[in-house]
Amino acid sequence: MIRRKNFSLKSLNTFGLDVQTREYVRIHSTEDLQNLPADLPKPWFFLGGGSNILFTRDFPGTVLHIDLRGRGIASENEHEAVVFGMAGENWHEFVSYTLQLNLGGIENLSLIPGNVGTAPVQNIGAYGVELRDVFDHLEAYDLDTGKMVSLTLEDCDFAYRNSIFKRTGKNRYIITKVFLRLQKHPQIKTHYGAIAQELETMQISNPDIHDVARAVIRIRKSKLPDPADLGNCGSFFKNPVIDTHHLEKLKKDYPDIPNFPTNTANKTKVPAGWLIEQSGWKGKAIGSVSMHNRQALVLVNLGKATGKELLAHAARVKESVVEKFGIHLEEEVNVL
Repeated sequence: MIRRKNFSLKSLNTFGLDVQTREYVRIHSTEDLQNLPADLPKPWFFLGGGSNILFTRDFPGTVLHIDLRGRGIASENEHEAVVFGMAGENWHEFVSYTLQLNLGGIENLSLIPGNVGTAPVQNIGAYGVELRDVFDHLEAYDLDTGKMVSLTLEDCDFAYRNSIFKRTGKNRYIITKVFLRLQKHPQIKTHYGAIAQELETMQISNPDIHDVARAVIRIRKSKLPDPADLGNCGSFFKNPVIDTHHLEKLKKDYPDIPNFPTNTANKTKVPAGWLIEQSGWKGKAIGSVSMHNRQALVLVNLGKATGKELLAHAARVKESVVEKFGIHLEEEVNVL
């Protein structure tokens, strides 16, 4: 365990915001969690890879940086394997590890920023795959009881970019270890987004999981800025789900509006990036803030923006989308 006072979080958030926390504690083991000092100031915030957080001010309490490392196979048979990753493992590196094992299921989630421990919080997803599709269970430290617990798929109550960890379990559970059930003979998914087109460009007609991963990485790199070069947290907004009746009304003025089916009757998903671009915000900078010029869904810090300036820009974008389409965008990131 490492403890520091008035600690800068600039290198620990992908927006690159120079904010401080009153107390900082880096957690290296479950024993560290069970021996947290009693005098740590509240509130507490659990920090992973820093890719899904927008700090609008210095944090007045304690940031617990979950830096547990390790990965491996928990069990396997001839068809599948349950693979685990500790919470502090980098997500993309974990995906690459499963590909080295020739296990399929999360290749579509390649290059998503963040750590393994924060993946269940968001129920991360991309290109037709969500974490819950392969989730087996996780281990977490329950702050209410001071004990380690195991939570199943049902316990986590996953939804679109949502879970128990953003609702009733918020600030209660610290995820330490995630177990995923992956396949040795997987069915690949290339129907969502531009994967099929990218594979065609790569001249691959019979793709495997490694090809799909490479295609996803190529697509993401072509659209999404590297946080090391341009501060961002990936997708800033969720893709909104609207009534099909609303969609039909919009089609009268926007016949080419993209949309995707959901698992809920009479509901459809519309890409937030398309709505933002149509509202005129793609690449339009105000001060040091902009929606990215290659992917309008990504809010970027052009160098010197504050968290409050980034949030204010997001509010402008949301207002424009409501005025033009009657659709309310919801932030995907955690705003503090």
